[in-house]
This record gives sequence, C-alpha cells and structure tokens, in this order.
Amino acid sequence: MPTYSYLCESCGNEFERFQTITARPLRMCPVCGKKKLKRLIGAGGGILFKGSGFYQTDYRSESYKKAEKKEKESATEKKTTTESKDVKPSEKNKSNPKKKSE
Repeated sequence: MPTYSYLCESCGNEFERFQTITARPLRMCPVCGKKKLKRLIGAGGGILFKGSGFYQTDYRSESYKKAEKKEKESATEKKTTTESKDVKPSEKNKSNPKKKSE
C-alpha cells in the first residue's frame, strides 16, 4: 500500500497515512476536525522488487560478463592444480583399491 502525505490548510498539521490506491483522499483533519486537508504530491519511495527472479546483475554489460567468465575460469584452473599437488602418492593408490577375487 502506498503512503500518502496530507497537510491541513487550517491548522498546518502534516501527517502520512497508509491507504490503498483505490481509497478516496482524506478530507477531515484528525487534529482540528475541519475539512481542509490536501493530499501532497511526493517523490514516493522507489520501487523495490523482492522475490526470486529480480537480481541486480540481470542486466550487466557484455564486457562485464566476459571479464567475470575469465575470472571464474582462472579460479577453477588454480583450484585443480592445487588439488593435484596436495594428494600424496600413497593416497593415489588407496583411491583405486584392487578387488579380490573369491
């Protein structure tokens, strides 16, 4: 629901009210009781998309996407070379044990 700002032209009271879009504007001031309220035009609060499917990165430029892809590829290459160096020769034989025949 949008927030509407109101100003009483009689007493100067200014306030905000949550109302549905189809609701009629308020006319009577809650402070002085006179029918001198005016709905103010405001900038509003920007649109905020929530939920799946709305991502800040949905509309990235092609150059950004290419640079990101290269970065991921280089990170993957570094990871695989590091993993192969970490394995000891004795562990390589343990990973593929021979089956004993019955």
